[in-house]
Amino acid sequence: MTIDDITAISGNALFLIIKTSAPILLVSLIVGLIISIFQTVTSIQEQTLTFVPKIICVFFTVIILGHWILSQISEYMIDLWANFSMYIR
Repeated sequence: MTIDDITAISGNALFLIIKTSAPILLVSLIVGLIISIFQTVTSIQEQTLTFVPKIICVFFTVIILGHWILSQISEYMIDLWANFSMYIR
C-alpha cells in the first residue's frame, strides 16, 4: 500500500463525511437563521428558544435522509472491503 492509496482512501472518506453531513448541517443552519431573525424582529432575547426547533428539524432530517446516508456509508465500506486484498500488499 502506497502513500497515494492512503491519500485516496482518506480523501474519499473525508468527501463522504462532508457529503453525508451537509444536509443535516444546512437544515440546522437555516432553522437557526430563521429563528434568529424572528428573535430580532420580535425583540425576544431568549437563548434557549433555538434549541427545540433545531432538534426537531434535525431529527426529521435524519428520519428522511437516514436511509440515503446509511446507503452511502455502506457502499463506501463495501468498496473498501472488496479491495482489501489490494490494500494489504
